[in-house]
Amino acid sequence: LEEVFREVQTLKDAVASLQKSCQDCRLQADDPGPPGENGDLRVQDLESQVHELSSELKGAREEIGALHRRLEKLSLVNMNNIENYVDSKVANLTFVVNSLDGKCSSQCPSQEQIQSRPVQHLIYKDCSDYYVIGRRSSETYRVTPDPKNSSFEVPCDMERLGGGWTVLQARLDGSTNFSRNWRDYKEGFGNLHREFWLGNDKIHLLTKSKEMILRIDLEDFEGVKLYAVYDHFYVANEFLKYRLHVGSYSGTAGDALRFSKHYNHDLKFFTTPDRDNDRYPSGNCGRYYSSGWWFDACLSANLNGKYYHQKYRGVRNGIFWGTWPGVSEAQPNGYKSSFKRVTMMIRPKNFKP
Repeated sequence: LEEVFREVQTLKDAVASLQKSCQDCRLQADDPGPPGENGDLRVQDLESQVHELSSELKGAREEIGALHRRLEKLSLVNMNNIENYVDSKVANLTFVVNSLDGKCSSQCPSQEQIQSRPVQHLIYKDCSDYYVIGRRSSETYRVTPDPKNSSFEVPCDMERLGGGWTVLQARLDGSTNFSRNWRDYKEGFGNLHREFWLGNDKIHLLTKSKEMILRIDLEDFEGVKLYAVYDHFYVANEFLKYRLHVGSYSGTAGDALRFSKHYNHDLKFFTTPDRDNDRYPSGNCGRYYSSGWWFDACLSANLNGKYYHQKYRGVRNGIFWGTWPGVSEAQPNGYKSSFKRVTMMIRPKNFKP
């Protein structure tokens, strides 16, 4: 920034000098001296100098304008850096407070006293932070993954697989319609105690605050239960169309998010029936499959598809996981399998129960 300021000041000095030169030239042109051929040549020479200086002056002003615009951009970047610095300091202070909370200079209170008193000075970024302080009840908790944004409620699973899970999506009975528009998927919808989509803005903030893993649990109507785990999960902001980033796969359900070269949901933008960001050139996958998802052209997975209570026929617009056992085999009369339960949940990669 200081370098840009110096460049601007240097150009301003140059402009002032050019303006003075222009004024001197004009004064000399107004007083051309004695008439005659030499006088005419002198006037022409002065006019040429004025024209040249005017061009230089115009160029200098344009360069100053460009530097001012550059300065505005640098100021914005600097402000973002300051905000990130403040956020990191808040996080560090929170960690220190958490550490000091367990070290008492006098007699320490009992575990029951600690759990019963409200702890207002802590920032809980996700469900794992509540687990660390001893919360073991699976219910909704209020989290603040980014101090610059408002807090919000999330369902926490504190029992399965070591607990500390923040639930992003749940399907279990078809009580919530997932054929929604961009704004609904952005803000979230449904009942946090039953079926819901937490909201893309919230998912972005949660996955931005810590490095997360994603676990997907699926169960079909025949009682088969399988899962998929991705060791990295991040969703970009709305400006980047909530682009999906997933890491390496492990589990039993198969890697449907990266099924093949042509059906790969990793690094894809979010699409809804009213906002086409997919790679299908002839239409909108979100409209065709009646849901919002990170469609490619179009899908090998769609956990936000329509909830069917049994096998169905027609367009494969139901909940779909393309690597599920037998899903690619021909079914009698063209029936397609459906899912009874689906859960998407995240937890920090470094979490230890």
